[in-house]
Amino acid sequence: MLVIALVDRVGSGLWASVSVLYFTYVSGLSLAQVGTLAATAGAIGIAGAPLGGRIADRFPLTRVLIAVQLLRALSSLALLTTNDYTLLVAFAAAGGLGDRAAGVLTRLYATRAAGPERVRYQAVQRTVANAGWALGGLTAAAALALGSTAAYQWLLAGDALSFLASALLTLRCAEPPSASRTIITSKDPAPSTKAPSTKAPGPWRDRTYLAYVATETVLFLDDSVFKVGLPLWIAHATHAPHGLAPLLLVLNNVMVVALQVPLARFGTTTAAARALLLPLAAAFALAGVAMTLSASGGTVTATLLLTAAATAFTLAEILHATISWELSVALAPETAQGTYLGVHGLAQSAQRSVGPLAVTAAIATGPLGWSVFGAGIALTCAIQHRLIRGRLARTALSVPPVTVSEH
Repeated sequence: MLVIALVDRVGSGLWASVSVLYFTYVSGLSLAQVGTLAATAGAIGIAGAPLGGRIADRFPLTRVLIAVQLLRALSSLALLTTNDYTLLVAFAAAGGLGDRAAGVLTRLYATRAAGPERVRYQAVQRTVANAGWALGGLTAAAALALGSTAAYQWLLAGDALSFLASALLTLRCAEPPSASRTIITSKDPAPSTKAPSTKAPGPWRDRTYLAYVATETVLFLDDSVFKVGLPLWIAHATHAPHGLAPLLLVLNNVMVVALQVPLARFGTTTAAARALLLPLAAAFALAGVAMTLSASGGTVTATLLLTAAATAFTLAEILHATISWELSVALAPETAQGTYLGVHGLAQSAQRSVGPLAVTAAIATGPLGWSVFGAGIALTCAIQHRLIRGRLARTALSVPPVTVSEH
C-alpha cells in the first residue's frame, strides 16, 4: 500500500500542477470555463468520500479500491479524447469522485490493517505520498519546458497510467479484517438464519460526530493558506519578494516529509491525540500573529516573519494530521468505520470550497484579519477538545458483526 501511495501521488503530481494549463492551451477553454469546470468537478467529487466509505462497509475493501482506481484511470484517459466542454466537465467530475473515494478507502485500509499502529502507518504513508507528489511535480515542470501540446497530453496519460498501475498493485494486497464483515468459506458452518440482524450505527444521526466533522472543516484551513492565502498576501500586502511564495511551499513539503513520522509518536493513543489539540491551537494562533506582523516590516523582516508563519502553519498541519487520523477512527463504531470515515472526508472537501473565501476575507480585513483568523482556528481546537471529551470517556459501542458469506 505504501508503494501504491507513491505511484498514485507521482501521477497526481504530474497532472495537478498542469491541469489548468491543459484545459486552457490544449482544450481551448476560457478562464471562466476552466473555473466553472473545476468548481463543478469539485462539487460533485464531494460525494465520493461518503459514498466510498459506505460501499467499503458492504464489499471487500480491496475490490472497491481497485474499481475506484480504474474509474480514475478511465476518466483521465477520457479527457484526452475530447475538447467538448460538457464531456470534459463530466469526465473531470468522475475523476474527482474517484479521487475523494480513493482517499477514504486507502485510509480505511490502514485503519483495518495496521490496528493500533494506524497513526504511525498513516504518518509513513503521508511522508511517502508527499515525496511522490514532489517527484511528479518536478517531472511536470521539466516536461513543460518543452512547451508543446504533446507534453501536456503525455503528462495526463502518465496520470492515467499511475492509477492503472495502482489498481494492478492492489491485486497483490490482502483483504484486511473488518468488524462489519465476517468472511467465511464453504468449510465453515453456515450462519443461523434465525439470528436477529443488527443494523450498523450511522453517522448522519450522530450529532457529536457531525459536530466533530464541522470543527475539522475549520482545522483543515491550513491547506487554503498555502494555496491561496500566502501567495496573495505576499503579492499585495508585504515587501517580501514574490518568489518567496513557491519557496514556502517547498518548505512546507520538506517539513512534512522530515517531521510527520517523528511527531506522530506524540499522538499514538486517543488520549494523546486529544491532548495535542492544545499545542495545535497555539501553532495556529502564533502563525496568525506572524502573518499580521509581516505587513509592517521591510523586505528582510517580512521574509523572516512569513517564513515563521509558514513554519507554524506547517507544524499545525502535521499535528492536525496525526490528531485527525486517530480521533476520526476512535469516535467511529468498529462496525461502521467506512461510513463514518466517509463522512469525515467531507471536512476536507468542504474546506476546499470555503477555505479560499476564509483566507481572502482575512486578507481583505487587513493585517489584523490574520490574527483573528489564527485565533478563530485556535478557538475551534479548544471547542473540539471539549466536544469529544464525553464521547471518548464512554465505552465504545458494541454491535455484532454483519456476516457475509463468500464461497
